[in-house]
Amino acid sequence: MSIETTKKIASRVFGCGESRVKIVDAAKAKEALTADDVRELARTGAIKIAKIKGTGRGKAKLAQSRKEAGRGRGQGSRKGTKYSKTSEKTRWLKKIRSQRVVLKGAASNIKPGSFRKVYRMVKGNAFKSKKQLRQYLEEKQLFKQG
Repeated sequence: MSIETTKKIASRVFGCGESRVKIVDAAKAKEALTADDVRELARTGAIKIAKIKGTGRGKAKLAQSRKEAGRGRGQGSRKGTKYSKTSEKTRWLKKIRSQRVVLKGAASNIKPGSFRKVYRMVKGNAFKSKKQLRQYLEEKQLFKQG
């Protein structure tokens, strides 16, 4: 029998592709007629099955650990829009919470009845920043006199 046929039988017997079947002793491989003959050749070492080559994760793990340490995350490596790293919701929360902290800090100095109105304005996105909020309070003279 030809070597190609022996390879086909070996791949069927061992459940692998023909490319993984390596024939060491071609003379013995030509004599094989049945699947049992092929098994015997594999046992004696005339036929060998190559191991499966996998994709190593070593480099990926190293790269991941470097990223976690902060490498390769600078301005020059970033792609996408200005705020693609932080979501719209996260930005909103950060802004609103900081404005509410400013407002609550100034609550004792704000005229009665004005606090709730300004608090609602903050919720309604009336101010871009804490600075703008403070300017509004000063312009409208909402601070208590004295």
